[in-house]
Amino acid sequence: MHFETTAIHAGQEPEETTGAVVVPIFQTSTYAQTAVAEHKGYEYSRTQNPTRGAMETCLAALEGARFGLGFASGMAATSTAMTLLSQGDHVVSSNDVYGGTYRVFEKVFRDFGIDFTYVTTADLAEVEAAMRPETKLVWVETPTNPLLQITDIAGVSAIAKKHGAWLGVDNTFASPYFQRPIEHGADFVVHSTTKFLGGHSDVVGGAAVTDDPEIHEKLAFAQNAMGAIPGPFDSWIVLRGLKTLGVRMDRHESNARRIADWLEKHPRVRKVLYPGLESFEHHEIAKKQMSGFGALISFYVEGGVDEAVAICGKTKVFTLAESLGGVESLIEHPGKMTHASIPPEVREPRGLGDDLVRLSVGIEHIDDLLADLDEAMKG
Repeated sequence: MHFETTAIHAGQEPEETTGAVVVPIFQTSTYAQTAVAEHKGYEYSRTQNPTRGAMETCLAALEGARFGLGFASGMAATSTAMTLLSQGDHVVSSNDVYGGTYRVFEKVFRDFGIDFTYVTTADLAEVEAAMRPETKLVWVETPTNPLLQITDIAGVSAIAKKHGAWLGVDNTFASPYFQRPIEHGADFVVHSTTKFLGGHSDVVGGAAVTDDPEIHEKLAFAQNAMGAIPGPFDSWIVLRGLKTLGVRMDRHESNARRIADWLEKHPRVRKVLYPGLESFEHHEIAKKQMSGFGALISFYVEGGVDEAVAICGKTKVFTLAESLGGVESLIEHPGKMTHASIPPEVREPRGLGDDLVRLSVGIEHIDDLLADLDEAMKG
């Protein structure tokens, strides 16, 4: 089936008792058993829940994989993925990652004896040079947050496999509509379902998807043991969002392309970062592994931090807020908001300076979005 059909039907057969065409919200913590240790596939909702199961099935299908797991947040999915590792293991990670990912790596898992090396994963030579005998995982965001760097997933997969390491890809920015990392050699994929998958800024959640039975078994055990699972209502909200993912992503991207072109010509913009621009450093790699370029745009302003902060505070249609991927357009200052947990001395050499503004382009009318930015960026 095509993507849009899968999003509406995978894991979502009509409910057997009533014929309801929408998966019910099974708001229950436990399930009656027919006899001691005999049940109908469900015993306790931390372990399994029918609504969550439908969401997990649909997510796996959209990523072209067999196994999906739901979590309470994107960070819960990321943290659970780290349970694949042991004390003394080493991770090679994209250096431009979400601030919360950097924080949990450095402030939590490093204390557990896991070591991290941060490189520009878009540069395969840097990835190769960072690999060690104890490297067990390569962690990639592509596109990255917020510089939108694109990593050649197949290229990094070959390096990881040569060294006996797993490749995990955070696919939040692209969504499976525009990119399916497992088809390019990723061992597992994580998402913040809070973003494009839910799509309406009304739920917090996460997911991990894999086609590898061993990885699935390990992650499913950790999911149940640690309990960082989404409730049935949150699962239902994400499942509802998935139904319109395709049509939303098309509109997100068409708006973002127009805005990126407009920003590139603006006299107060020093540089625009958007994978769909031919001027973008990794445009050709993006074309190779993505079917579209997404809704995120970052740009550097000529006036430095004061100008960047001022622009963020002047928009009316673009809401000043963290997060991304909802139907509404958002604007933020990464250095003072989403990536403030990364020290300036760490982020600035990577290009994440205080003159950077990030947009999550929504699905409003493009003329209103352009007029809003035009007004906010007037001198």
